Amino acid sequence: MTDTVASFQAAALREAAPTIRHAFFTRRGGVSTGIHAGLNVGFGSDDRREHVVENRRRAMAALGLPASALNTLYQVHGANVVIARRNGQAGGYDPESAPKADALVTTEPGVALGILTADCVPVLFADRRNGVIGAAHAGWKGAAAGVLEATVAAMIDQGAHRAEIVAAVGPAIAQDAYEVGPTFPEPFLARTPDNSRFFKPSRRAAHFMFDLTGFVMMSLQALKLGEVDHVAHDTYAEPDAFFSYRRTTHLGEADYGRGLSAIALFE
Repeated sequence: MTDTVASFQAAALREAAPTIRHAFFTRRGGVSTGIHAGLNVGFGSDDRREHVVENRRRAMAALGLPASALNTLYQVHGANVVIARRNGQAGGYDPESAPKADALVTTEPGVALGILTADCVPVLFADRRNGVIGAAHAGWKGAAAGVLEATVAAMIDQGAHRAEIVAAVGPAIAQDAYEVGPTFPEPFLARTPDNSRFFKPSRRAAHFMFDLTGFVMMSLQALKLGEVDHVAHDTYAEPDAFFSYRRTTHLGEADYGRGLSAIALFE
């Protein structure tokens, strides 16, 4: 790993700079070692706490912010949304006070919204014109439970206009690496048979490969936002760039790191 923090940006959000800055950080850079090597920002991992603290500081520095600006959550694969404030009501930099939720929204400059992932889909939102941003953690449970819809609704409550909202979908596990069991498709197909397009047969009988990112993209497009962008990278297939829970499981490793996706408003 190098000392330089590396990240990807969505073209649709990059156009909103300098009043909005964002990054889908890779694992490159940072001080963690071993199976957490690089920019692991997960306090829930078995990594050394001081390493996680330093990695978070480096990520915020890359956005031009102090470490204390970063608001993250105790993510629970649900659809709850927290309104983040400058005084740290959404948890700020203290993991012990982080609320159990899977999305954040703010209208306050200098507040960074952070989502942690290791295969799930991070989604960053921005209404530049009205000064509202959001960030959501969309695993399959959260996506099915409506976390994306809830995030947009919270943004609108804070003054955003649907047609002005840009959503950027970040790196996540690709369909070819995401095998699911026989009953997994049932709740998706119960909604509409059209959701069968997100499943294809696995090599194993009665198993399927699930297109989580495709489902997230479809859900966002159904919300009729101003634009939906996609930073297309496979977290499972790019071990030098991303942490992956499923890859760690397949390798029999004891733990895994968490990557950061973040967005912030600037005056």
